[in-house]
Amino acid sequence: MNAAELDPHNEHHRHELLQAGLDLLDQGLTVIDANLRIVAWNKAFLRLLDFPEHMAFVGATFESFMRYNAERGEYGPGDVEALVAERMRLARAFQPHYTERDRPGGQVLAVRGEPLPHSGFVTLYTDITASRRFEKLIQQQHAELESRVAERTNELQATNQRLTEADAANQRITEALRLSEERQRLITDTVPALIGYFDHEQIYRYVNKGYADWFGHTKEEVLGRSIRDAVGDEVYADISRHVVKALQGERVSYEYAMRRPGGRVAYARSELVPELGADGRVAGCFVLSVNITDLKNAQAALVHAQKMEAVGQLTGGLAHDFNNLLTVVIGNLVTLQERHPDDPDISEYVVPALKASRRGAALIKRLLAFARKQPLTPHAVDMAELVAETMVLLKRTLPANITVTTTPITTPLYAMTDAQQLENALLNLALNARDAMPDGGHLTIEAAQVQLGEAQVADFDVAPGCYVALSVSDTGTGMDAATQARASEPFFTTKRFGSGSGLGLSMVYGFAKQSGGGIRIQSALGEGCVVTLVLPCTGREFDAEPLAGVPVRPTAERPLVLLVEDDPDVRRVIRLQLVGLGYPVIEAENSTDALLILASVPAVGILISDVVMPGGIDGRALCRQVRQSAPNVRALLMSGYADSGVALSDGGDGPALLKKPFSAAELQHALDELGGCA
Repeated sequence: MNAAELDPHNEHHRHELLQAGLDLLDQGLTVIDANLRIVAWNKAFLRLLDFPEHMAFVGATFESFMRYNAERGEYGPGDVEALVAERMRLARAFQPHYTERDRPGGQVLAVRGEPLPHSGFVTLYTDITASRRFEKLIQQQHAELESRVAERTNELQATNQRLTEADAANQRITEALRLSEERQRLITDTVPALIGYFDHEQIYRYVNKGYADWFGHTKEEVLGRSIRDAVGDEVYADISRHVVKALQGERVSYEYAMRRPGGRVAYARSELVPELGADGRVAGCFVLSVNITDLKNAQAALVHAQKMEAVGQLTGGLAHDFNNLLTVVIGNLVTLQERHPDDPDISEYVVPALKASRRGAALIKRLLAFARKQPLTPHAVDMAELVAETMVLLKRTLPANITVTTTPITTPLYAMTDAQQLENALLNLALNARDAMPDGGHLTIEAAQVQLGEAQVADFDVAPGCYVALSVSDTGTGMDAATQARASEPFFTTKRFGSGSGLGLSMVYGFAKQSGGGIRIQSALGEGCVVTLVLPCTGREFDAEPLAGVPVRPTAERPLVLLVEDDPDVRRVIRLQLVGLGYPVIEAENSTDALLILASVPAVGILISDVVMPGGIDGRALCRQVRQSAPNVRALLMSGYADSGVALSDGGDGPALLKKPFSAAELQHALDELGGCA
């Protein structure tokens, strides 16, 4: 290359350099002058638009390129001339423009034209196929992303909705569980059962309120504590062997007793049910306990009542036999004394024997009181008056170191009972209290009207209703549970030998039961004793009507007496008494013989019969038959039981009753007051 060619001011050289630079561009380029002829171009222009190289030269018309494209269908269908003319029109405007052409084969060209000074324009051709492809891909991906985001958003919204619904459901379930737990807690805390659970280490993990209350704790105080700590050493020593068996997998049931403050004993029946874990081992035990204190007390009361009933029947039978014996003894002693009134040797032996016999008769009366076979004359008794009269007797009888007080009775208070027997019962209770206070003390007598309901009647073994409660309390030595259980038994006493017969409280017990009431003993060693006697109350005061009778005026001639008695010794004594009183007597050993005699001897005017008779016809049945067959015969019944029910068995107008043993004077009085058999 010569120097002229290397001269930068050489026009041809500059043109070549410029053309070489333009050919290196990736963009196509054309420069069009004012006459729409090509002034400059580069190879990228020809390559991008697939123009043959021979078409490009300086001075080539813009129209030739337009026509070439139109003819090959670059501008779409239509008239070639019209297509060329339209583009030439736009080119002549020399306005900035930008278009994108989609060439056959999918190529996309961006055509940008800018006008030049003094007319003409420069045009750049850029292959944006890849860019558009990327944009489309980006758009597609963006659309897919938006679609996925929308789908994910919908899924998240649906999931959120489900979570919201699930959360609401969980809240409802939680609330339902809370309510269920509260109801379950309320149920378990109010059921009359003691429910608990302890684990294999004997630690309480659950207890209901009843279980905690049973041992004097709150539920919070029991949870987490050992069985020994919660129930105490005494109870634990009683139940520990059962706990060990249950923790070995054995279901066990047992009963135990627990002493309450104040000495009262409570009883429970428990069942332990082992709980097996997933490994087959005992994880703990469920505890179900029931308070059986009332049941135990009721069983004890029933056994006591049955025992007292059996003892009462035995006592009544013994009293009957003893009264027959005493009738013979006293009758013979009185006869002996009357026949030898001035013999001091006989009197020396007869008088003490009579006194002893009469003391025996008094003792039998107390036995009959326990057996509930003593005669009672019930009427409305003014409790204020009776207590006041008894207080006078007690102040004279009790030692000075015993203070006696009574609660004033400010309202009318009447009990339906026998006044004399009630006074004796009150005196017996006071004397028992005196013996329980050898060093002195305080004795209190109270009376009040009470209404006993279902919960209170078990203490007295009576029916629900209105009662007068008469209580005698002392500050003496008191009684333990074993003594209280036997306190009402006849001949049972804690006094030293010879200090008492053991019949005082027994008599009170029998009198109370016979009167339709009962007694309750509340006591503990060293804490004194309270004996409460309840008797049916009445709202008004009235006097009991005496049994109607037809008095028999004594006459010179005594009526013939038919004496019916199965015991020959007793019959002999009574016959001697009747003969001594001037009555002619015929005898019968039983009711059958008596009926035969009455049928054959019309002169019989008086029937005297024992109540208890062999042969199937007792004295009452005999009297009823005589009432029909011989209505003019007057009747008198005798009984060693002295059962008041005998006299009232026929509606209150039956035969009169004479208690054995009796004296000749008592027999005469009964005959004088004798009424008819009807």
